[in-house]
Amino acid sequence: MSPAPGAAAQAAQAGLKVPAWLRRLTDVRPEEVPALGWAWLYIFALLSSYYVMRPIRDQMGLAGGLENLPWLFTATLVGMLVLNVPFGWLVRRLPRARFIPITYRFFAANILVFAVVLFRAGPEDTVWIGRVFFVWLSIFNLFVVSIFWATIVDVFDTEQGKRLFGFIAAGATLGAITGSAFTAVLARDVPTPFLLLAAAALLEVAVISMRGLARISDALSREPGAATQAIGGSPFAGISRALRSPYLLGISLFLLLFSITSTFLYFEQAGIAKRSFPDRGSQTAFFASVDLAVNVLTLGVQLFLTGRIVRRLGVGLTLAILPLVSALGFGLLAIAPTIASVVVFGVLRRAGNFAIARPVREVLFTVLPREDRYKAKAFIDTVVYRLGDQVGAWSYGLVAWLGLSATALSVVAVPLSVAWLFNGLWLGRRQEAMARERTGSPAETSHG
Repeated sequence: MSPAPGAAAQAAQAGLKVPAWLRRLTDVRPEEVPALGWAWLYIFALLSSYYVMRPIRDQMGLAGGLENLPWLFTATLVGMLVLNVPFGWLVRRLPRARFIPITYRFFAANILVFAVVLFRAGPEDTVWIGRVFFVWLSIFNLFVVSIFWATIVDVFDTEQGKRLFGFIAAGATLGAITGSAFTAVLARDVPTPFLLLAAAALLEVAVISMRGLARISDALSREPGAATQAIGGSPFAGISRALRSPYLLGISLFLLLFSITSTFLYFEQAGIAKRSFPDRGSQTAFFASVDLAVNVLTLGVQLFLTGRIVRRLGVGLTLAILPLVSALGFGLLAIAPTIASVVVFGVLRRAGNFAIARPVREVLFTVLPREDRYKAKAFIDTVVYRLGDQVGAWSYGLVAWLGLSATALSVVAVPLSVAWLFNGLWLGRRQEAMARERTGSPAETSHG
């Protein structure tokens, strides 16, 4: 969509201009600048909060034993299923301007509880607390980020998404860099409970930013008042609609294949860290440093390449980039399964996801009804994603039980990545067809 009628005139009257430095980075219109700024601060705060806690989670997961990680992934999947129902109820009953702050403050309260429990816990309690925290943070990450992107696709349309989503994702990367650097520098000297307090404060910044975005979103939306209107429908619509629509099933498959192959690499990295670093502080600093390398690379691509790539290649070919890189990378690991190749491939793959695949995948949701953007998207981003974790985690356990090397998983991942590639191409063609239908008809209908 072009900006809503009158948005350009309002921007002109307000004297809004695009700064020269911003114009060089992204094709943003004057009337979009305030929304872009709030969106940046919003996702910056969310990812800073998460990446302060992520290295803590990874270290705690290792402390509980690498062999127990599949069970932690199983517990995460169960938690996702349980949480989707009350979240669907909130979406049904409350407008996004209310249910999003409630959700974020619920998670912030959880963080404060963990901080108090860890402060008071003895060494013998830390392992079990760490396992609970591992599961909780795995749920937290997917839910809060999914809600953010659901809000963004509620504000911006397909045309704007192609231009702006990569740049918005750069705010996430900058937040991740900040959070990673914060923990990498302080993890050895600052007690974990105090790091968690900083993460909780950042969530409140996200709430403030969301409300700022909500106040101005009507100027860009073809659905005035969306921020203050309840979506309605059934609390279970996220599950039922995701399973009935071929288009949503296609998005689910895309995310499932990504998650399965990501988990293969996660276990390799975790195993390397446990063998290479003897103490917990060093392990936490290692995970934070890897995150920092990923995010620095991601930021450069998001700021200078993502928008240009999407405009040049279109949605389908852009979605196919990450599966192609994965097929080649897993092929390399099958031939030369070295520590260096695992780390380098993992960094390149994660950067490719954050910089290209993730923002373009969000464009897929811009052609859907509002109920699907929040409910079905939350189900796909959380339950389907963690289902992929399950398949990947238990595949790793099966390979170890059979006495095979990790190379076996790399061999299996190659054809999975090829299937994933064709899935991305199909999704791109379907999204573009639905975008044309949506532009031609102002009424929102369920597609797929």
